[in-house]
Amino acid sequence: MRQFDLAPLYRSTVGFDRLFSALDQYVTADQAPTYPPYNIERTGENAYRITVAVAGFTDADLSIEVKENALTLKGERAADANKPATFLHQGIAARAFERRFQLADYVQVTGAVLENGLLHIDLVREIPEAKKPRQIQIATGRASATPTIEGSVQQAA
Repeated sequence: MRQFDLAPLYRSTVGFDRLFSALDQYVTADQAPTYPPYNIERTGENAYRITVAVAGFTDADLSIEVKENALTLKGERAADANKPATFLHQGIAARAFERRFQLADYVQVTGAVLENGLLHIDLVREIPEAKKPRQIQIATGRASATPTIEGSVQQAA
């Protein structure tokens, strides 16, 4: 895979450091961990669900943290001292893991459910009213010289 040097962009831009960090992460995706497997699905226009296969983990073994725009999922099983096991074959991976997901602006975690070895994390994008597009009415003729914005009347100076 090609290597991209983003250093010149860091030197000539201000405020784009998160974007460049995300690009760096995507370029080095070959080195990203593959355990545990997961799905990301779109469940609505502004709703998403991350499903992570966490077979063998309980809700006490898992932690979910959202900090800034990063969702971090950690899993660590406590060793069972009461059951010293001798495996003839061990194919079920129950090792500790940490998986990070970069969230877009205004994406919030609304809940998490653990069922049948799958952890479902629901997310929704809630754009604030101030950031949503709004319609500006266009006044025509002299009769309505005062413009109206979203139902309120602006006072002419």
